[in-house]
Amino acid sequence: MSANTTSWFATLSSYWFAASFKWFLIPLVLLPALVDRLVPEAERLARLGLIYAITIVLALIGPPLFGYLSDRVGRRMPFLGIGAVLTAVALIWMAFAPNYWHLLLAYILLQLSDDLSTGPYSALIPDLVARSRRGVASGWMGTLQVSAQLVAGGVGFLVLNLQLQLLLIALVNLAAAALVIRSIGEVPGLKPSLRGLAPSLLSPWRNPDFRWVWGTRFLVMLAVFAMQSYLQFYLEDVVRSFQAFGWVLAAEPFQAVAFLGLLIALGAAVSAIPAGGASDRRGRKQVIYFSGAGLAGVMLLILLLPRYDLLLVLSVAFGVFYGAYVAVDWALVSDVLRDPQSHATDMGLWQISIVLPQVVAGALGGAMERLNAQTPGLGYTLLFLSAAVCFVAGTWLVSRIRTAR
Repeated sequence: MSANTTSWFATLSSYWFAASFKWFLIPLVLLPALVDRLVPEAERLARLGLIYAITIVLALIGPPLFGYLSDRVGRRMPFLGIGAVLTAVALIWMAFAPNYWHLLLAYILLQLSDDLSTGPYSALIPDLVARSRRGVASGWMGTLQVSAQLVAGGVGFLVLNLQLQLLLIALVNLAAAALVIRSIGEVPGLKPSLRGLAPSLLSPWRNPDFRWVWGTRFLVMLAVFAMQSYLQFYLEDVVRSFQAFGWVLAAEPFQAVAFLGLLIALGAAVSAIPAGGASDRRGRKQVIYFSGAGLAGVMLLILLLPRYDLLLVLSVAFGVFYGAYVAVDWALVSDVLRDPQSHATDMGLWQISIVLPQVVAGALGGAMERLNAQTPGLGYTLLFLSAAVCFVAGTWLVSRIRTAR
């Protein structure tokens, strides 16, 4: 397969489709349902929380550690292949787990095996794609990730058997890994890194541009996860009626937020590839300025216009701006990396910028409850205002980056 063609870019990012397909269905649908089956009702939330607490720690450690090992060996594909196989094993184990403790161990294996594969895999764009084409590659990655969420939503709605869903995820995971290994192959000329673990983990932080890129993604993702985490409750407490254009589109808040999520994904899928190409031609910063300003504006409009029909339009707009951001941030970090022999380690550290925001967003719930109890809706007002501030601040940080235009 010829490099830098449409089919090559799609193949290069195909494992991101599998990863997004997996991580959309499992935390949202499958894991809670399996816990519900295996755990007494009074213990469900605590047991589910234990799984998340353990695996979030692993998600902070795994990508940079396995990325370092990949750099140290000077290979990417063995990690992708072994990780994909172990991921399939973990999914099958989850599907047939006889009790909660088997489920917990299987989920830990799933997290570790996913990090084993995606840590090194995340280095392929900086490894293989020329600087002038990284926007297109990043755009394809974003499009496939969002498209996977759309497909996963359909699978979750149509396929009622939980075991069958897990087996399907395993099959998609193996097929995508096989496609990348066979069609893309090992990175040519990649030499093993001789640097130790501690110097490897510390080195990228000495690069100010890496710190700025990490910071901008942390702030943007914090705003995204904070909005997504509590949007359903906002609909229930503030919007309340889910009518649009004379039709009742949802009877329950979870249905209403699911439909908004679908529209966000559609908007992102449409914008990612064009935005990536635009960043190659005009520079990364302009696209991020555009997307960041748009995301902040949408947050303010959600507060000012708490009507479901208008939220439908705002969800599409949010998706377009978010797709543009996702299309460029991977290319942006690829541009600022200094050492080709440390790409996987550096990208693993960069992935922490999407894990930590989830932890912070999840911790906001208690404060929001207290604020809403004090003044109805106050918690939501401060949440969306804070999200807008995070989008603006994250966008501004991009201006500090010197080695990218």
